[in-house]
Amino acid sequence: MTTTDDRSLKTTADHSLEEFGYRQELHRSLGRYASFAAGFSFISVLTTVFQFFAFGYAFGGPVFFWAWPAVLVGQLLVAACFAELAGRYPLSGAIYQWSSRLSNPSFGWFAGWIMVIGQIVVVAAAALALQMVLPALWSGFQLIGTDPTPTSSDGAANAAVLGVLLLVLTTLVNILDNRVMSVINRVGVTAEIIGAVLIVVLLLTHSRRSPGITFHTGTAAEGGLLGALLVGSFTAAYVMIGFDSAGEMSEETHQPRRTAPRTILTALSAAGLLGGLVILGGLLAAPSLTDGHLGVDGLSYVLTSSLGEGVGRVLLADVVVAIAVATLAIQTAASRMLFSMARDGQLPFASRLARVNPRTGMPGAPAVVVGVLAAVLLLLDFASPDAFLAIGTTCIVLLYLAYAMVTGPLLVRRLRGEFRAAGADETGAPLFSLGRWGVPVNAVALVWGLAMAVNLAWPRGAVYDPAGGHWYFRWFTVLFLTGTVVAGGAWRLARAESRRAVAVPEAVS
Repeated sequence: MTTTDDRSLKTTADHSLEEFGYRQELHRSLGRYASFAAGFSFISVLTTVFQFFAFGYAFGGPVFFWAWPAVLVGQLLVAACFAELAGRYPLSGAIYQWSSRLSNPSFGWFAGWIMVIGQIVVVAAAALALQMVLPALWSGFQLIGTDPTPTSSDGAANAAVLGVLLLVLTTLVNILDNRVMSVINRVGVTAEIIGAVLIVVLLLTHSRRSPGITFHTGTAAEGGLLGALLVGSFTAAYVMIGFDSAGEMSEETHQPRRTAPRTILTALSAAGLLGGLVILGGLLAAPSLTDGHLGVDGLSYVLTSSLGEGVGRVLLADVVVAIAVATLAIQTAASRMLFSMARDGQLPFASRLARVNPRTGMPGAPAVVVGVLAAVLLLLDFASPDAFLAIGTTCIVLLYLAYAMVTGPLLVRRLRGEFRAAGADETGAPLFSLGRWGVPVNAVALVWGLAMAVNLAWPRGAVYDPAGGHWYFRWFTVLFLTGTVVAGGAWRLARAESRRAVAVPEAVS
């Protein structure tokens, strides 16, 4: 039954959207927990920690743990800036919309273009995470070959097959109904949080060593302590992205000006805390830090060897749920970005991509496009196992750059005195604001984001091409980013030329 207050809030939300020149097409059905789930499931601490723990440990040793709190603090600064913008601009396609309004339409378009390409790559990377868990859960999930290690040819090919199968399922859910998607998200996130807490408790109660081990680089650290932390930060950097998804879903959220800022911050904080404890628990409970298993098999090895096959497999099953829900959430966020840009006529086939099914309230075409393109990326795993890391790092760099294309213009606006997060949310309370801390927080957030993007994209041979002979994987991130910008620029030039060609005859006549 719809109450008077419910109708009032819906009217307020619809009016808020109209002030930006849009009409309400997506269905508003997400409450506070569903909004939190959108951000938390994109981050998906279990998916990403299980996927990249082995990498972080292999290159950093136990000390890579300390990269986690450093990255969390840096990302919280970015999230605080986004929380301000989420209250002020409660629109789908958050990064694109925010950047366009803070700078200019062209700059904002490139921010949205880089972001959506990055999101598509993240979808592919998340789907690949199944290979870290399913074969450890049951050997029958190794459909190709016998070696489940993602860095082996068998493991890489099998990861691609499992990933494509998952993308088929998430694409179907993404075109059904946003209420169905919301239910799956909420149930999945609840299961992930419960599972993460259980994993932390069980690992800490099965500790074999003291936390002091986290101050050791081990024998695998590259370039001493600094090198260990820089490369080890990849794990944390990959986990703590996507918190802006609560903003992406603003047009489907009740009271978005009030809800989205809070859920952006709580999703990142909760994931940061749980992820750090999972990593610490894994280091303390691992049977051995030197037998090589941690740098290859990661946390799956710790669960099954320290907690027993039965308990370990139950927890691994929970991780599978987390991976599936994360892939769904990331695909949803990318779909909303495509929809938002297409609605403004800023993409090829814009009219089709901007179409919303009035019955389901879902833009189906963007979900299919994201799913297909992500599946194509997965095929790179058939070419070489090194594609696994190349895909993962590329998506992080693209998102970090897109974030900087928001925090940069926002800082300029602050310094000019043109940005004030004044106004009230749907309940009449003041919008979230950093107040006098806005400039210093924003400045550090921008420098942090750019520095991390450079660190992640740096063409380290030992990281991206350990076997040698694959220079294109070493430079994959730089080449992919360059290709993304060039392709986007070429399309915009062609579009401008076609418009001029149409305008000239009209002017002559």
